[in-house]
Amino acid sequence: MSNFKYFPHTAEEINEMLDRIGVKSLDDLYADIPEAIRFRRDYNLPEALSEIEIRRMFDEMADFVLNRPLTCFAGAGIYDHYAPSLVQNIIQRSEFLTSYTPYQAEISQGTLHYIFEYQTMMSRLTGMDISNASMYDGPTATAEAVMMAFHAAKKATRVLVSETLDPKTRRVVDTYAHFHGIEIVSIPATDGVTDREALRRLLNEGGVAGVVVQAPNYFGIIEDFTGLADEVHEQKALLIINSIAADLAILKTPAEWGADIAVGEAQSLGIPMSFGGPGLGYMCCTEKLVRKMPGRIVGMTRDNRGQRAFVLTLQAREQHIRRQKATSNICSNQSLMALYVTIYLAVMGKQGLREAAEQSYGGAHYLCEELLKTRHFQLKYNQPFFNEFCVSYDGDVDALQEECTEMGFMAGVKIDDSTIMFAVTEQRSKEEIDDLIHVITNMEEKA
Repeated sequence: MSNFKYFPHTAEEINEMLDRIGVKSLDDLYADIPEAIRFRRDYNLPEALSEIEIRRMFDEMADFVLNRPLTCFAGAGIYDHYAPSLVQNIIQRSEFLTSYTPYQAEISQGTLHYIFEYQTMMSRLTGMDISNASMYDGPTATAEAVMMAFHAAKKATRVLVSETLDPKTRRVVDTYAHFHGIEIVSIPATDGVTDREALRRLLNEGGVAGVVVQAPNYFGIIEDFTGLADEVHEQKALLIINSIAADLAILKTPAEWGADIAVGEAQSLGIPMSFGGPGLGYMCCTEKLVRKMPGRIVGMTRDNRGQRAFVLTLQAREQHIRRQKATSNICSNQSLMALYVTIYLAVMGKQGLREAAEQSYGGAHYLCEELLKTRHFQLKYNQPFFNEFCVSYDGDVDALQEECTEMGFMAGVKIDDSTIMFAVTEQRSKEEIDDLIHVITNMEEKA
């Protein structure tokens, strides 16, 4: 076989492979596909181009007229954060970069090393005892946490979920729960925050395995969870807190709130937005729940020469050989994103994370103040917020966002016909915020 893996196979190589598997032609590989559903027309593909023509075509596509970058003031789970250029270079080092799960630990020391460091950093960021490595994204991590609470409970089958949880995450949770006999009960929200009285009533009804809240919540509000853990634990339930990872640089950690499981999306730790993915789900928990945790945990030990070595300390074997009995069937290697986050956290450090979070907070509050000055916006909820907030608009939301797009701005996320949710990160300068306000002001004056 050819040693040049990016070159097309020759006719001889194709015939050799067909002969090896006992098939006469490529068409015979698809003999089991019914004729009625086979595609028999010509493919709608352009003519072949030379390399210089391909480069010219992509240059034209990258022209601002066709591929216009927008200054992003939108969030809702995916955020435009800065990542040092060093990250992209380090993640491509051969001892780290792999597309496969590190089954053979003795020859996967680079991979296991960064997974170990990732676990350490995420445990410190959340304040929790243990971190796994890792989950597909924030929604699936939250759904897996619900499963953990369900399996940890003896007879309870209800999980309470705040209405302030991201709707995208809620839909994934509902899907998981539907096929495992878990009843998901919504906790009502009042003025954008979890209704604590309603939560107490639902807890007192009994049969609750877990409670899921979000901090900051979907609307960007910083909720006060003082005493919540005690109320949940009195009913023998587990407290699950979902957070955007970068926010924990300055906000109270899940551990400080008394959470049993901390989950959320880690895309905010420098991973590019990439039109919404891939992301990275993190999951941390208390030590007593470690054997209920899906995924893998890497540990550090010493070999027979006294040198530091890394091993797969805990991994549910059922994930590979008895799927129907598995705690979770997420066992593929998502750790490329974990590698990215590990390098990002190492480069940024505590101070860098904190400064980025503080700049995001300051920018969001400045934008909010400037929007309110136009007298066309009102703060939707009278609650403290971090780097994201909702405002009511007295005009046409669709028209406003369309106009801003034409002028080069992604102006928030539409929540309903009169509400926009804006987000600001450390990437946004005061000049960019002022320019957005100028566009909005000019639009209103024309109207």
